[in-house]
Amino acid sequence: MFLHMRAAAEDFSDILARNKHRFNGGVAHSFTGSMEDLDKLLSFDNLFLGINGCSLKTADNLHVLSSIPVERMMIETDSPYCEIKNTHAGVKFVKSVWSSKKKEKYDPDSTVKGRNEPCLVRQVLEVVAGCKGVSDLGPLSRTLYHNTCRVFFPHDLDSAADALLDSGTEGQ
Repeated sequence: MFLHMRAAAEDFSDILARNKHRFNGGVAHSFTGSMEDLDKLLSFDNLFLGINGCSLKTADNLHVLSSIPVERMMIETDSPYCEIKNTHAGVKFVKSVWSSKKKEKYDPDSTVKGRNEPCLVRQVLEVVAGCKGVSDLGPLSRTLYHNTCRVFFPHDLDSAADALLDSGTEGQ
Protein backbone atom coordinates (compact mmCIF):
# COMPACT_ATOMS: atom_id res chain seq x y z
CA MET A 1 0.00 0.00 0.00
CA PHE A 2 1.10 3.53 -0.75
CA LEU A 3 -0.26 5.76 2.02
CA HIS A 4 -0.35 9.51 2.56
CA MET A 5 -0.33 10.85 6.11
CA ARG A 6 0.14 14.61 5.72
CA ALA A 7 -0.98 16.51 8.85
CA ALA A 8 -2.94 13.53 10.21
CA ALA A 9 -0.42 11.46 12.17
CA GLU A 10 -2.70 10.52 15.06
CA ASP A 11 -5.60 9.42 12.84
CA PHE A 12 -3.21 7.73 10.41
CA SER A 13 -1.59 5.68 13.18
CA ASP A 14 -4.97 4.74 14.66
CA ILE A 15 -6.28 3.56 11.29
CA LEU A 16 -3.09 1.57 10.65
CA ALA A 17 -3.27 -0.06 14.08
CA ARG A 18 -6.86 -1.16 13.46
CA ASN A 19 -6.06 -2.50 9.99
CA LYS A 20 -2.45 -3.69 10.12
CA HIS A 21 -3.58 -7.29 9.61
CA ARG A 22 -5.10 -6.29 6.26
CA PHE A 23 -1.90 -5.39 4.40
CA ASN A 24 1.48 -7.04 3.93
CA GLY A 25 3.49 -3.85 3.65
CA GLY A 26 3.42 -0.26 2.64
CA VAL A 27 5.07 3.10 2.59
CA ALA A 28 4.04 6.34 4.30
CA HIS A 29 4.55 8.52 1.22
CA SER A 30 6.19 11.94 1.43
CA PHE A 31 6.91 11.71 5.14
CA THR A 32 7.21 15.12 6.79
CA GLY A 33 6.36 14.16 10.36
CA SER A 34 7.92 14.84 13.74
CA MET A 35 10.11 12.55 15.84
CA GLU A 36 6.96 11.48 17.70
CA ASP A 37 5.28 10.64 14.38
CA LEU A 38 8.36 8.71 13.33
CA ASP A 39 8.31 6.63 16.51
CA LYS A 40 4.64 5.78 15.96
CA LEU A 41 5.22 4.72 12.36
CA LEU A 42 8.31 2.66 13.17
CA SER A 43 6.15 0.62 15.56
CA PHE A 44 4.51 -0.92 12.46
CA ASP A 45 6.97 -3.60 11.31
CA ASN A 46 5.85 -3.60 7.69
CA LEU A 47 5.69 0.15 7.12
CA PHE A 48 8.42 2.13 5.38
CA LEU A 49 8.91 5.92 5.26
CA GLY A 50 8.99 7.58 1.84
CA ILE A 51 11.36 10.53 1.57
CA ASN A 52 11.20 13.13 -1.23
CA GLY A 53 11.85 16.85 -1.66
CA CYS A 54 8.90 17.75 0.58
CA SER A 55 10.56 15.70 3.34
CA LEU A 56 13.71 17.85 3.12
CA LYS A 57 12.44 21.42 3.50
CA THR A 58 13.45 22.34 7.04
CA ALA A 59 16.25 21.69 9.52
CA ASP A 60 13.69 19.82 11.65
CA ASN A 61 12.85 17.60 8.65
CA LEU A 62 16.55 16.79 8.24
CA HIS A 63 16.88 16.02 11.95
CA VAL A 64 13.99 13.54 11.76
CA LEU A 65 15.40 12.07 8.55
CA SER A 66 18.71 11.38 10.26
CA SER A 67 16.82 9.18 12.77
CA ILE A 68 15.03 7.02 10.20
CA PRO A 69 16.75 3.64 9.91
CA VAL A 70 17.75 3.16 6.26
CA GLU A 71 16.28 -0.33 6.48
CA ARG A 72 12.85 1.32 6.88
CA MET A 73 13.24 4.07 4.27
CA MET A 74 12.41 4.51 0.60
CA ILE A 75 13.23 7.48 -1.59
CA GLU A 76 10.85 8.97 -4.13
CA THR A 77 10.44 11.99 -6.35
CA ASP A 78 6.64 12.25 -6.40
CA SER A 79 7.17 13.47 -9.95
CA PRO A 80 6.16 15.99 -11.17
CA TYR A 81 5.91 17.52 -7.67
CA CYS A 82 8.02 17.69 -4.50
CA GLU A 83 11.35 18.68 -6.00
CA ILE A 84 14.20 19.88 -3.82
CA LYS A 85 14.14 23.65 -4.10
CA ASN A 86 16.96 26.10 -3.46
CA THR A 87 15.12 27.24 -0.33
CA HIS A 88 15.03 23.72 1.21
CA ALA A 89 17.42 22.90 4.03
CA GLY A 90 18.46 19.70 2.24
CA VAL A 91 19.74 21.50 -0.86
CA LYS A 92 23.16 21.88 0.78
CA PHE A 93 23.75 18.15 0.19
CA VAL A 94 22.72 18.11 -3.49
CA LYS A 95 25.61 17.47 -5.84
CA SER A 96 23.91 16.31 -9.06
CA VAL A 97 22.31 18.84 -11.39
CA TRP A 98 20.78 18.53 -14.83
CA SER A 99 20.25 21.16 -17.45
CA SER A 100 16.65 22.29 -17.67
CA LYS A 101 14.57 24.20 -20.16
CA LYS A 102 11.11 25.68 -20.11
CA LYS A 103 8.46 23.25 -21.33
CA GLU A 104 7.90 25.43 -24.40
CA LYS A 105 11.51 24.74 -25.41
CA TYR A 106 11.40 20.98 -24.78
CA ASP A 107 14.67 19.15 -25.28
CA PRO A 108 14.93 15.38 -24.65
CA ASP A 109 18.42 15.90 -23.17
CA SER A 110 17.16 18.34 -20.51
CA THR A 111 14.66 18.24 -17.69
CA VAL A 112 11.62 20.48 -17.82
CA LYS A 113 12.20 23.58 -15.70
CA GLY A 114 10.00 23.60 -12.59
CA ARG A 115 8.98 19.95 -12.95
CA ASN A 116 10.38 17.24 -10.71
CA GLU A 117 11.69 14.61 -13.10
CA PRO A 118 12.24 10.96 -12.04
CA CYS A 119 16.03 11.28 -12.54
CA LEU A 120 16.09 13.78 -9.68
CA VAL A 121 15.59 10.93 -7.19
CA ARG A 122 19.40 10.92 -7.09
CA GLN A 123 19.24 14.32 -5.37
CA VAL A 124 17.03 12.81 -2.66
CA LEU A 125 19.60 10.03 -2.27
CA GLU A 126 22.36 12.65 -1.92
CA VAL A 127 20.46 14.48 0.82
CA VAL A 128 19.76 11.24 2.69
CA ALA A 129 23.45 10.35 2.44
CA GLY A 130 24.49 13.81 3.64
CA CYS A 131 22.16 13.66 6.63
CA LYS A 132 23.38 10.18 7.51
CA GLY A 133 27.06 11.05 7.04
CA VAL A 134 27.43 8.48 4.27
CA SER A 135 30.01 9.20 1.56
CA ASP A 136 29.57 6.05 -0.58
CA LEU A 137 26.16 6.15 -2.25
CA GLY A 138 26.42 2.56 -3.54
CA PRO A 139 25.54 0.57 -0.41
CA LEU A 140 22.91 3.14 0.61
CA SER A 141 21.23 3.06 -2.80
CA ARG A 142 21.26 -0.77 -2.80
CA THR A 143 19.60 -0.86 0.62
CA LEU A 144 16.91 1.62 -0.49
CA TYR A 145 16.36 -0.34 -3.72
CA HIS A 146 16.04 -3.55 -1.71
CA ASN A 147 13.46 -1.92 0.58
CA THR A 148 11.37 -0.88 -2.40
CA CYS A 149 11.57 -4.34 -3.94
CA ARG A 150 10.62 -6.03 -0.65
CA VAL A 151 7.31 -4.16 -0.64
CA PHE A 152 6.42 -3.59 -4.28
CA PHE A 153 8.53 -5.95 -6.40
CA PRO A 154 9.61 -8.97 -4.35
CA HIS A 155 10.29 -10.93 -7.55
CA ASP A 156 13.05 -8.39 -8.45
CA LEU A 157 15.14 -9.06 -5.39
CA ASP A 158 18.49 -10.38 -6.51
CA SER A 159 20.82 -12.59 -4.54
CA ALA A 160 23.57 -9.95 -4.59
CA ALA A 161 21.35 -7.43 -2.78
CA ASP A 162 20.25 -10.09 -0.30
CA ALA A 163 23.89 -11.09 0.32
CA LEU A 164 24.83 -7.46 0.90
CA LEU A 165 22.02 -7.00 3.41
CA ASP A 166 22.75 -10.31 5.13
CA SER A 167 26.38 -9.27 5.61
CA GLY A 168 25.28 -6.30 7.71
CA THR A 169 26.89 -3.64 5.51
CA GLU A 170 23.68 -1.90 4.47
CA GLY A 171 23.87 0.92 7.03
CA GLN A 172 27.50 1.81 6.48
